[in-house]
Amino acid sequence: MMKKALLQIIIAVLGIWLSVLFVPGTKINLFSDSNFFGLPLTLQWQIILLLGISLGLLNFFVKPIINTITLPLRIITLGLFSIIINMAMLWILDFIFKEITIPWFWPLLWTTIIVWFSNIIIIKFIIKNEE
Repeated sequence: MMKKALLQIIIAVLGIWLSVLFVPGTKINLFSDSNFFGLPLTLQWQIILLLGISLGLLNFFVKPIINTITLPLRIITLGLFSIIINMAMLWILDFIFKEITIPWFWPLLWTTIIVWFSNIIIIKFIIKNEE
């Protein structure tokens, strides 16, 4: 269970970092008052790490509950509604933290796809190394 949570955090950090690099409109803002419980966050990698930890924990704790609630919609849409759920997780992250900016639809969709693709890549490497 701890390994799965850590894996979700690593996937989220990688996905956010790649989306900041490649998705136009997705950016990390550095503010002078940015801090994490009193610790100042002055570098971009610190904020990406905080955002990745937050997104990983959202995906680990909140997403299974939302997946259970929306199971009928995911069945009706043959799983395509999970993209909307993943977009909602990123939108919640954007809503909570002022340091990340993801404009509404297309950058949010591309960021979701990048996080999803990094999930596939990391899972393949982890599963391949365990076998």
